[in-house]
Amino acid sequence: MNLKYEVLALADLEILKPLCNALMAFQKSKAHITPERFDTMNYETRLLPSVKGARDNHIIVAKDGDRVIAYAYSNINKKTHYAAGPFGCFFDMDSVVSDYVGCLSQFYIEPEYRGNGIGSFLFNVAMDWMKTFDDVEDLFIYVSNGNLDALKFYESKGFRVSHEILDGFIIVMRHKKSEISF
Repeated sequence: MNLKYEVLALADLEILKPLCNALMAFQKSKAHITPERFDTMNYETRLLPSVKGARDNHIIVAKDGDRVIAYAYSNINKKTHYAAGPFGCFFDMDSVVSDYVGCLSQFYIEPEYRGNGIGSFLFNVAMDWMKTFDDVEDLFIYVSNGNLDALKFYESKGFRVSHEILDGFIIVMRHKKSEISF
């Protein structure tokens, strides 16, 4: 392996299309609650709208040579962005003190590269980025049902299950920025 990490410019977002689509297929393969919801989820319906709708975006990628093999996409949004909409309410608005929240929105590593520390490195870079925002205290991760490995990974990093939305389709994990230490 010839691994290197870099922050991806938004102008280069298109190179994530195969990985984003692989993430959606992976999540569907793990889901036991309404997996068919993933049928319409892909790069165009998930990543692009999220990037366009966020106040701030950060994408860190891992490459093996020139091949992108993993990415972590984080963003900063107004908390009202997650209020009741087509997916329901992502969290109790009154429980979030500031107007903005940080979210590790997408995270994917090609299967043959898992277990090599890439995930921890990407996660730490994403958290370090979100910690730079003075107007953000609450951090969220939304895990698709059935993805027990992701739940265990995020719990090992200090995130805790807050609640479920969409009848258990999504598990909401939460952490206070001030409580994160690596």
